[in-house]
Amino acid sequence: MTDLKRSWLESANAPDADFPLNNLPYGVFSVEDGDLRCGVALGDRIIDATGLEAAGILRADLEADVLDAPFWNDFMELGPKAWSAYRAALTAMLEEGANEAAQDAITIYSVPMGEATLHLPIRVAEYTDFYAGRHHASNVGTMFRGPENALPPNWLHMPIGYNGRASSVVVSGTAIRRPWGQLKSPEHETPIFAPSRRFDIELEMGAIVGVASNGPISVDQAFENIFGYVLLNDWSARDIQAWEYQPLGPFQAKATATTISPWIVTAEALAPFRTATPKRERPLLAHLQDTTPMNHDIALSVILNGETIAETNANELYYSSAQQLAHHTSSGCPMRSGDLLGTGTISGPEKHQRGSLLELTWGGKEPLQTASGLRTFIEDGDTLSLHGAAIGNGYRVGFGPCTGAVHPAAEDPFAT
Repeated sequence: MTDLKRSWLESANAPDADFPLNNLPYGVFSVEDGDLRCGVALGDRIIDATGLEAAGILRADLEADVLDAPFWNDFMELGPKAWSAYRAALTAMLEEGANEAAQDAITIYSVPMGEATLHLPIRVAEYTDFYAGRHHASNVGTMFRGPENALPPNWLHMPIGYNGRASSVVVSGTAIRRPWGQLKSPEHETPIFAPSRRFDIELEMGAIVGVASNGPISVDQAFENIFGYVLLNDWSARDIQAWEYQPLGPFQAKATATTISPWIVTAEALAPFRTATPKRERPLLAHLQDTTPMNHDIALSVILNGETIAETNANELYYSSAQQLAHHTSSGCPMRSGDLLGTGTISGPEKHQRGSLLELTWGGKEPLQTASGLRTFIEDGDTLSLHGAAIGNGYRVGFGPCTGAVHPAAEDPFAT
C-alpha cells in the first residue's frame, strides 16, 4: 500500500480528505453563470484544467485542445499513455516542493470547491447495467424463487446485464421525481397506472470506457481501457419492475434516473487498491477468466437522511468491471468513449451490508428502523447518498457523494 503523496496545498494532506494528491479525480464545474470547464479536485479546490490548457501551461495533446469542451471524452480518446503522462505532469505541479511558477499557475487557475457547481463529467455515450454482485443476486432470487433456485443457471458463467438509457444519467445533487408506471397490485384485478409505491436505490459502481473499440477485446485489454470509476445509484421502481420484467427484463422500472458521482476516480489512482474477485464456484470460459486482480478494495456506504443504513465493499463483486466490458464486446458489440457500465447492486453477506432497500427490508416484509422512522422503501422527501473511498496509509481516495432527494410524483401526466 502506498503512503500519502504530500502536496504544497495543505488541504490535500488531511487524512480524511477525499481528494489528496494520490487521487486527482476529473470532473466538470462552473462558477456562478460561467462556462462549464474541465477540472481536477485537490483538497478543497478545483484546478481549472481547461484554463491551464488554453494558457499553454499544461496540455494533454500538443496538436489540439481536448479540454475545451464540457466533458472529458476527447481527453479519454487519447488513450492510457496520454492519461498517465498528463497525470504525472499535473502531479509534478502539485507535489510538495513544486517550483514557484507551478504554484502560481495553480493558484491562478483554480477555484474553491465550495464556490463551484458540479456537472456530469462525461458525455455518456451508452449505458449498460450489470447484475454482477452475487449476494444481491442470491438475495433477490431467494425472495422471488426460493433459496434452491436463487441464481439462474447462467449466472455463474457470465455477467448478466441489460442496455439502459444514457439519457437517464444525471449528476449527484439532481432531484429525483417519483415515477409513474403500470402496477399490478393485489387489490386490483387488472393493472393500474399510478406512482410507484416501492421506489428503491441500488448501490453500484460505474466504470467508464476510455477508448472506442470495434470488436471483441480480452479481459486484460478491457482493464487497460477503463478510464476510471464513479459511484452509481440505479434508482429502481420495484413494483413497476415486478409487473414488467417477464420475459425481457427491466425496462421502465429503471428508466427514471441513474445518478453518478461528479468525480471520475481514475484507474491509476485505484491501482494500489486492486484485489481479486471472490473464489469461483465454477470455472469461467476462457474469454472471462481472471488473469490478475481486477477488483478494488473500496469501502461503500448508503446514507438515508444523514444516517448510515448499509456498509459494504466493492471487492464483493463476483465479476470485475473488466470482465463485464470484455463480455459486452464478445459478440462484436462496438464500445464508445464515454460508455458507462454499472456493476449492479453491491451487497455483502451480512444484513447491514445489503445495497438496496429491497434487500434491507426483505421485500418490505422486515421494515427498517431509522432515525427518520420505519422504512420499507423510499418516502417522498428522503435524501439518499452513496459514499465510497479506498483507504490508504494516512489518506483516502474518495469519490465525493452520489446524492439524490426524492420529490413527490408529478400530477398524472395523462389526465384529461
